Amino acid sequence: MNRRELLRTGAAVAGAMSLTGCSGLVETRPAGVPPVIEDRPDGVYKPTHVEGMAMIGTETTGDYAFGLTYSYPHRFWNVNGDSVSRTDIEADDAVHLMASVWDPETETVLPETGLSIEIYRDDSLVSQEVIYPMLSQPMGTHYGANFGLDGDGTYTVLLSVGGVSTRRTGAFRDRFDDPATVEFPFDYSEAAKNEIEFEQLADAGTPGAIQPMSMAALPNGVAPAESALPGTALGSGLSNDARLVVTALESPPAGVDGDGIYLAVSARTRYNRMVIPAMGLAGTLTRDGETVFDGEFTRTIDPDLEYHYGALVDDIESGDELTLSVTVQPQVARHEGYETAFGGLDDGMSDVTVRVP
Repeated sequence: MNRRELLRTGAAVAGAMSLTGCSGLVETRPAGVPPVIEDRPDGVYKPTHVEGMAMIGTETTGDYAFGLTYSYPHRFWNVNGDSVSRTDIEADDAVHLMASVWDPETETVLPETGLSIEIYRDDSLVSQEVIYPMLSQPMGTHYGANFGLDGDGTYTVLLSVGGVSTRRTGAFRDRFDDPATVEFPFDYSEAAKNEIEFEQLADAGTPGAIQPMSMAALPNGVAPAESALPGTALGSGLSNDARLVVTALESPPAGVDGDGIYLAVSARTRYNRMVIPAMGLAGTLTRDGETVFDGEFTRTIDPDLEYHYGALVDDIESGDELTLSVTVQPQVARHEGYETAFGGLDDGMSDVTVRVP
């Protein structure tokens, strides 16, 4: 079965997705989740627990493919500028809905679409919300929020995107402009939800990350390996557990005005290479102590480079130094294990310098 056939039949896919690569006993959800670890590392760490999730369905329309899953309500951390605040589970929260949006041709995840959810039961609106772009260790980039429901029964969930605001290049430059809406039937049962896997981790709080979930029907936003990026690899460095990988293209991709060398920075998590979107990034290129470029790297999505931050410079020479500075931490909500990384604490994100070989 090819990818398009899979997406057309995806609404019939059901069942829990597995927790892959985790250690410890898998069990149904206990009465409460473990408390947040007080003495957490200043970076990515193993969370207290991991939850499976169940597939509601997949759909395609226009330029977009959508996937919708659910699990137990989650606590998570919202990011607004420099502020990081925890959202706790409320008494009337029934589920955590998670939506993925991607390009069905290349399976490139689209992190910045602006996505909203409406939930109906018998034509009555139960809930509606613009849901948060998020990062989680099992799933990577997605959109999610907790929702209350009116008990067991059949619901209709509408997912709507307003188009992609990120700069698009290459074969993406004329795509993802238009809004789109898809509809999912959702048969909810508390008993079925309570059968979703739940795992408490014995090594919670230690540096590192759990392995991504096995999700045959959904891409999970893993960045390309450094060796797979187009252009010439210049190097990489860590900034608060975000790895910034720099590559140079002899000419810019279609959609970038001007001539010169295109510097692309692929930001990914230290473990598992999950794409890190929606941050502000600037760079300074120096040669023999003189500045030859100083400016912004623009958030960009490209079918070959995928999500990255790009800037055009006149040229580069061996021995040049590029210093990258995060000016705004990634503006995405984080699930447990990521909230203290990528600028999540007051320490911010350190500069990264790479030398042109």
